[in-house]
Amino acid sequence: MFDQYQERFQYRLRERQVVNVLLTLATGILTLIFPNFLYLIAGVYLVALGVLFIVVKIPATLSAIPILTGLLIFIFPELIPITFAAFLIFFGLIMLLIFGLTVMGIITLIIAALIIMNPDYVAYLIAFFLLLYAITNLIQFYRDWQDRNNTQDDGPVSIQ
Repeated sequence: MFDQYQERFQYRLRERQVVNVLLTLATGILTLIFPNFLYLIAGVYLVALGVLFIVVKIPATLSAIPILTGLLIFIFPELIPITFAAFLIFFGLIMLLIFGLTVMGIITLIIAALIIMNPDYVAYLIAFFLLLYAITNLIQFYRDWQDRNNTQDDGPVSIQ
């Protein structure tokens, strides 16, 4: 019974990972295609990310941060560079300190610094971050899928 519950739990995690990858990939592509609508695209992405965090049952304080950041972008679109850079700094620190994703955390912090230094290129830097994040999650999803397929048992082995 425990194995069945664990398998169902892992399936739901993979399902949510796919939703996160698709949301991030679509947002990155839309940001590249329509950089003038960055405040709408980034705001909707951050609110949707916060809702996804709530669904995944991440603590309310962590779930509220992307939602509040998205709402700030909707209300004050001229603050996109500062607001999104602050979100990336927070997100990069979470990746570094909590999840142990050193490379992605450092890249996220570098992108946040570049956004602060070059606010004219904010749409392209955000698109780069979103696409990079989506691709790394997609690669991780593929690796997990391969590992799961390679480690499946064919049943008990009898030694004679």
